[in-house]
Amino acid sequence: MIVGTAGHIDHGKTSLVKALTGVDADRLKEEKARGITIDLGFAYLPLDDGSVLGFIDVPGHERFVHTMVAGASGIDLALLVVAADDGVMPQTLEHLAILDLLGVRRGLIALTKADLATPERIEHITAQIREATAGTVLDGADILPVSSSTDAGIDALRDRLAAEARQLGARADDGRFRLAVDRVFTLPGIGVVVTGTVLSGSVQVKDQVTLSPSGLAARVRSLHAQNRPEQRGRAGDRCALNLSGEGIAKDAIHRGDMVVDPFLHLPTDRIDAYMHLLPTEPKPIGQWFPARMHHGSAEVGVRIVLLQGASLAPGQGADVQLVLDRPIAAAALDRFVLRDVSAQRTIGGGRFLDLRPPSRQRRTAGRTAVRAALAIEDAQKALAGLLDAPPFAWDLLAFARDRALSQNTLDNAGAALAPMVFDTGEQRIALSAAQWQAFVASLTGFLEAFHAAHPDLQGVSREKLRLASQPRLPSAAFAQALQHADLAGRVVRDGAFVRLASHAMQWPPDREALWQRIAPLLGGDVRFRPPRVRDIAGELARPEQEIRQLMAFAARLGQVDEVAHDHFFLRNTMHEMVLIAAETAAQAPDGRFTAAQFRDRLDNGRKVAIQILEYFDRQGVTLNRGTLRRIQPGYLDLYEPAPAVTSTYGRASSPVGRPDFKSG
Repeated sequence: MIVGTAGHIDHGKTSLVKALTGVDADRLKEEKARGITIDLGFAYLPLDDGSVLGFIDVPGHERFVHTMVAGASGIDLALLVVAADDGVMPQTLEHLAILDLLGVRRGLIALTKADLATPERIEHITAQIREATAGTVLDGADILPVSSSTDAGIDALRDRLAAEARQLGARADDGRFRLAVDRVFTLPGIGVVVTGTVLSGSVQVKDQVTLSPSGLAARVRSLHAQNRPEQRGRAGDRCALNLSGEGIAKDAIHRGDMVVDPFLHLPTDRIDAYMHLLPTEPKPIGQWFPARMHHGSAEVGVRIVLLQGASLAPGQGADVQLVLDRPIAAAALDRFVLRDVSAQRTIGGGRFLDLRPPSRQRRTAGRTAVRAALAIEDAQKALAGLLDAPPFAWDLLAFARDRALSQNTLDNAGAALAPMVFDTGEQRIALSAAQWQAFVASLTGFLEAFHAAHPDLQGVSREKLRLASQPRLPSAAFAQALQHADLAGRVVRDGAFVRLASHAMQWPPDREALWQRIAPLLGGDVRFRPPRVRDIAGELARPEQEIRQLMAFAARLGQVDEVAHDHFFLRNTMHEMVLIAAETAAQAPDGRFTAAQFRDRLDNGRKVAIQILEYFDRQGVTLNRGTLRRIQPGYLDLYEPAPAVTSTYGRASSPVGRPDFKSG
């Protein structure tokens, strides 16, 4: 269990920690000289059952409240310290408000310097404390009189803390690992060491971790948990990690960084949150209100965008969007505290909801529903709410990453909800059974209307159909959805086009005879540089316009594709050239290739090769960046008829592998 002190300056927090543990938490020379705590101090108390209590001693001076916030993040129990000779003071109230905003759920109150007060004075201060804590997280908390100088009440407080630790038990550590860095230093012969509280999950020696938001990769060489050498640290532990790796140095890591499971690394500078404005604020706040945000051990400037109403009144709460000055590492449902830009007072705080919100259309009913779902603590219920909120199709991997969920927790939530899942590798797109049926109806309905309006067209382009279907799926997931058993018998893909299986175009006899003469001219050795319309017309002694109209009809039938004006390639040739482009990219060290490399493989001249690649760019097969291109894997099947494959949660086959939640 981690115990965090709180209270006004010179109320005896550090002396109390020393009396309880025998450790002086004032570690800086300046702190000892001035007699006040400036930075976080740490001490440990071994218990009879072999467990260890960790103490975080925070500064009480108003100038160092930001350091107090860093220490209070991640504590299990708050120990509010009030001096009997002073009573409740300004920083007592501010620290109490911060504990409230951070959601600290357990606490005790130590009435220090009790030896300096009469029984009547103690009774008076006790009543004062009760009034100050009413309605807060410490409402009704036990008040224990103590004296650090005489040790009166110290044993009783120590026993009470041990009892609280036994009652608390071990924190669940099945989440992904996150540690908020509050100190960085080097030790001779050991190297770089970071310390902090493990917010979730666990870490072991030799684990690979990532420093976020910088993205530096590191390995855990050794670790201490609760001031003891251990092989493993878990949620709730104070840990010191000895890190190694390229770029790992003391000046490369800062207080406010997070050490995380590499899966979690994706910093954000825009967050939707629920915020409560303290009733002590003098006036409401409006749009783009500036503030300083404290999260974990990080401090960053923010602008507050109100998502409900034109202003937020003191004592009220509302959804807001926090626009940060720089990216931070965070998780949904993390708590935060806001102070004014002059760092003189705490103004409010709350908890994060959505780490990837849009910057526009922030107030729609759909966004309100999304935030309501993300505010639910239970992962399964939150996911169920998301699947019923626009856009109705959600990436399970992003959901798990932003909530620091373990794979087991995600799998359990998925097994209970049984959504339709399409695993594209980088994403696992899920939608509810009801939304899947709505998607099927939307897609087939659009195709029916399209064929009725355009009976002479082969079908609709896959991208146009994707954009018209609801829910709208990402491209790779949409390609898999078309292969699902619910659609495979009803929908046919002709290269880049999609049509209903019942829709068919046929050659008129006169045109088919002419096509049988043209097709051989486009294949064989000249397939990568086929003749143009004018050349075919000359070869067959037919009018150029007639050949042009026939080739356009052949394109609608899916026999050819018009790569450039009047320059048609057989569909099989298009497929062959796509595979050649993919092979060329695969042989390149960075997966990117030049037009010259592609031209050399086809041996068809620079101009024609450029025309082909530009056509692939337009179709999404390739992505052009200057003189280099890379393949978009989700579009490689545009010119190849795909086999029908099912994709249903828990059934016998799927487009992505084994029949379980991970694969759909």
